[in-house]
Formats: sequence, structure tokens, C-alpha cells
Amino acid sequence: MNKSVQRLTTFLVVLVLPALVIFATVHFGNRRGKPEKFIYQNRADIEKKVDHSEFEILQQDFERPQDLTAACLSCHNKRDDELMASAHWRWERESALPNGRGTVSIGKKNLINNYCASAESNNGSCMRCHIGYGWKDKTFDFEDPTNLDCLVCHDNTNTYKKRKGGAGMPSTPENATAEFPVPDFNYIAMNVGKPLKENCGFCHFHGGGGNNVKHGDLEEAMLDCSREVDVHMAKSGQDMSCNDCHITERHNITGRAYSVSSENNNRATCEHCHTSTPHNDKVIDLHNHKVACQTCHIPVYAKVNPTVMYWDWSVAGRTDENGNPITEYDVNHKYSYLSIKGRFVWDDHVRPEYFWFNGTADHYLYGDTISEIPVKINTLMGKYEEPDAKIWPVKVHRGKQAYDVVTKEIVNVKVFAEKKGEGAFWEDLKWDTAIQLGMEYAGRYYSGQHDFVSTEMYWPLNHQVSPKEQTLQCTDCHTRSEEGRLANLAGFYLPGRDYAKGVDYTGFILIILSIVGVAVHSLMRLIYKKG
Repeated sequence: MNKSVQRLTTFLVVLVLPALVIFATVHFGNRRGKPEKFIYQNRADIEKKVDHSEFEILQQDFERPQDLTAACLSCHNKRDDELMASAHWRWERESALPNGRGTVSIGKKNLINNYCASAESNNGSCMRCHIGYGWKDKTFDFEDPTNLDCLVCHDNTNTYKKRKGGAGMPSTPENATAEFPVPDFNYIAMNVGKPLKENCGFCHFHGGGGNNVKHGDLEEAMLDCSREVDVHMAKSGQDMSCNDCHITERHNITGRAYSVSSENNNRATCEHCHTSTPHNDKVIDLHNHKVACQTCHIPVYAKVNPTVMYWDWSVAGRTDENGNPITEYDVNHKYSYLSIKGRFVWDDHVRPEYFWFNGTADHYLYGDTISEIPVKINTLMGKYEEPDAKIWPVKVHRGKQAYDVVTKEIVNVKVFAEKKGEGAFWEDLKWDTAIQLGMEYAGRYYSGQHDFVSTEMYWPLNHQVSPKEQTLQCTDCHTRSEEGRLANLAGFYLPGRDYAKGVDYTGFILIILSIVGVAVHSLMRLIYKKG
């Protein structure tokens, strides 16, 4: 009886117990708790809407949009002070740059990008997305409150449009078209309200010259999309508007676009609603310490319409045998070449690239010389060792743009004019003239010699959040495959991806020797017991 018990005990210790330990580790390690059900009430459902048709001052016929602004401010007094202090109005803010570069005033007003190079000197076109009327040149009065455009954010009729090339002005009877008719200011004024998706999307969906060109995760399809495109904005889901996340107080809108921002403040984050432990699972929630929510929950972007991934200005300017501009299209019927803009590469359902990001960014400034290629138009700061740094999904927009070969500086280019003969590249297709005019407007020196250089611009992704069933899985990152999401992200140890052969082999040998030792020891005990 004793020998049978000993044999059973040996069997349990040598084989069954290790098997149970392995089973328990795998089984309980893979168990996932159910996330707590999150209930959110949209701000539009809880905020009272005022019927502006009741106000006598809005029942007049407005001849100019500035007259309507004056009527708005007669009741909403001091709102002009809030707006005229905002980045949406100034297009610049005081920002402390990283790496000891000091505090500078930067924004869309004076930063280089690798789309149309800069807003400066192209006011008539770019300032269509300014929240003001008539910023066509440096004479624009930023202190005149009647230059504020209340309607671009508060029109709830979806009939108000700013005219293309109008420096932020809507159409007048003299220049109205079927596409851009004269707005019915009286009707719109009596139907204003909290900003809708359409209001924000007017500019943020179409930046860069078309739908989804710039951001990749912001486009007009999100006005009426499925949960697969965006769980927050889907009408079949939460049907949220932009200001549900970008909470606004006294016209200060939370959120940062790191194409023009530098500091880690006033951000709109997932944690504001979901907290930092939303999964009810310690293993997954621990990832939030170093992994942004967006990394797992935005596995792809540009889910409906493609976005521009590459823009090469160096080949712009070609014409046909008759001297006429050329337009070419790719297999998806998106323009792949335009004489006025160069060559494009579009893509959809794009897998993001991943970077360490601590919420701060550096920027290429006027006067900076080219020190590396590709030139980084903006730089997302962060590394593993920093407490605020997280792995973040990013759209990287690459291209080629003009620079001065003598001063080694990226140049401003005047691309827009209302008619030929004014030196704008889109009209006259002459690089030297367009660069000279662009640099003069920005108050910069141009040597008269230009070439083209490769550049990169980084856009952190925040929108087009996928349903939880479509989020990344563990093996998407924790893998030795070259296709792993984080295969190229260095500077830290990632389990499942990183290993040292010497350490691993030593560990395997020790485990095997331990098992062999236990087995030999048990076998010898059995043999000597029989003897």
C-alpha cells in the first residue's frame, strides 16, 4: 500500500502538478473581464436650444455678413473678446518649443507644411477656413469684431458656405455661382445653434484641398457612417458630434493638432470619458501606461475615402503639346497628377506607423536650415524612458517640396491668385516667380536658386475608432514577425518580439536539465525502494 501511494505521489509531482501549473497560467492569463458598460449622454441632448427666430434683431434683411455679426454681438456681448483671443481666430499662439528652442508664436499663420507649403501669401485660398471675413492680405484687422464669422460654426441649416478663393467671404450677388450662391443670412440667423459635425467638417474634413487629403481620419463620410468606420460618430451608435469630445468653454476648444501645436495641454483625451482603466482587466489596463488607447482602437484609417500619402511638387508644371495643364487619374479615379500641384499617391485602409509621443512637438521654423533628409516639418517628441510618452498611431505624409539651395531653407510659395499674370504657380506655372513672391510676402530672403527636397509631416490619429471586436490583438504587436505592428519601434523591450539567443537557450537548457534531474531522481528512488 505504501509503495502504491509513493508511486502515485511521484506521478502527481513529476507530471500532473507541472501540467496543472501550465494550464492555470494559460487559462487564467487569457481570461478577459467584461468592460463596464459605458453610458454617455450627448451634449446636444441635454443642452437647451434657443429659438433664435423669436429675436426681432434677427428678423431684418442683412446685406453684409458683418452686419449679422454685429447683431449677434449685441446680445452675446464679450463673446468677441473670447473668440479674438483664440487660435481659431489668430491662427497662432505662444508655444514653448522642446529642446530648449524657447517660446515662439506659431500656428497656421506662419508655419511651413508639406501640402501647399504655407498659408502666407495664399490668403485668398487658405483663409477660406479662417473664422473671419476678408483676410486677403496683411491689412486684415484682427481687432475688428465684425470681421468674426459666427455662422461658419453656428449655422444649423447646412446652407452656409464660404466661397472658394474668397479669403473667407461668402458669395455676393456679383460673384455668386450655382455651387456658391448668396447665403440667406436672415434664414440662417434664425436657425443657429450649437456647432454640428458639418460645421467643424467644413474645414477639418477638407484641409489640403479636398476631402480627407490631410488628416486621413477626418472626412465627410463620418457625417453618416457605420460603427465600423467610427463608433463615436456613427448614427447607428452614439451619434456624437465633435463638441462632445472637444469640450468648449468660453470659446476655448479642447484639442491639439500637432501640425501646428507644440505643448502637452488643453488636450481632448479618451480618458476624459473612459478613465485610464476601462477594460476591467488588469493586463490590458496596464498597457495604458505606455500605449495610447488609439494604438489598439484605430487599426486602420482612411476607411471610406482615401487620403494623400505622398505629394511630389518637383514634377509639377508639365503641360500638354498645346501648353494646357494636365490631369491624370489612378485606378481609383483619384487624381494622380496635376500640373498645378504635381504627383500624388493616395491610399485607403492604411495601417498606421507607430512612434513614441509625449504630447509635445517641434516644428520647422522660418530660418531653420536643412540638417537631415528627409526634412521633418514637424517632430513628435517622446521616448520610452519619459513618463508621459506612449506608443501612438500616426499618419506620415511624405513628399518633395521646394527649398533654397543657397540658404538651405524650405521656401514659401505663392500658389494662389485670382487670375493669370500675378505670379502664382497655380496660374502661371513658374517656380522662381512663385517662390520669390511667397518669400517676399513672408519677409524672407530668396537667393533665386531652388531645388526640391524630401520631407515628412506627422499626424497623430484620434478618429475613426473601430468597434472593440476589430481592435488589435496581442499577437499583432507581440510577435517576431517583420509584419508586427511594432517591428520598427526601437528603444524598449517588447515581450514576444525581443529576445537574446544566449539567454533564451540558457533558460531552455536549465529547464530541460531540471526536468531530467527530477525524472532521474524519482526513477532512482523507485529503483532503490524495490531493492
